[in-house]
Amino acid sequence: MAKSETTAGTRRGGRGARERILRAAVELFARDGIHVTGIAKLTSVAHVSTRTFYQHFPSKEALVSAYLQRVESDPEGPVHGETVLERDDLSARERLLALFAASPPAKVVRGCPLHNAAVEAAGTMPEAAALVERHKRDFTERLIKTAAEAGAREPESLGRQLAVLFEGANALSTSLNDMLPYQDARELANMLIDQAIEPN
Repeated sequence: MAKSETTAGTRRGGRGARERILRAAVELFARDGIHVTGIAKLTSVAHVSTRTFYQHFPSKEALVSAYLQRVESDPEGPVHGETVLERDDLSARERLLALFAASPPAKVVRGCPLHNAAVEAAGTMPEAAALVERHKRDFTERLIKTAAEAGAREPESLGRQLAVLFEGANALSTSLNDMLPYQDARELANMLIDQAIEPN
């Protein structure tokens, strides 16, 4: 009896429970959405008890915030494309354009998980919303910095415009389940960059 209880305890909680919950969140939130995914589904996929879940995350919002931090920091995750701005093997102009390179075709285009979370939260998860806002503002600042490095006359204006273009391509690709908006966005980005660095 004691052995079977120990085995069950290891399976339902034990070491690595927090990581299993996070991995389940990454899988389920991206596939099904945050609101649709309940605690029961999360605990089932993570193989933890509800009690263990709340020991690691006092609320679902706390899990959402941890999930967004995980997605944001994952070098192979859905927002890793933004890291092209940090590459040192490309010129500043090339980095700006590389941002709009379409990913390989996917069965379902998921878009930006941070944006999706902000839309789903709709003001009900202030901690998660603040994390998304901080990320998007930081991303825009990185675009402005790169635009300045590329020689733009008004780097702040170009950086903000490219941010709008990138976010728009993300959102429209998700709505249409089609990567074509990235191609259109790249052409527009090329025009904006040309205009911004054109000599007077």
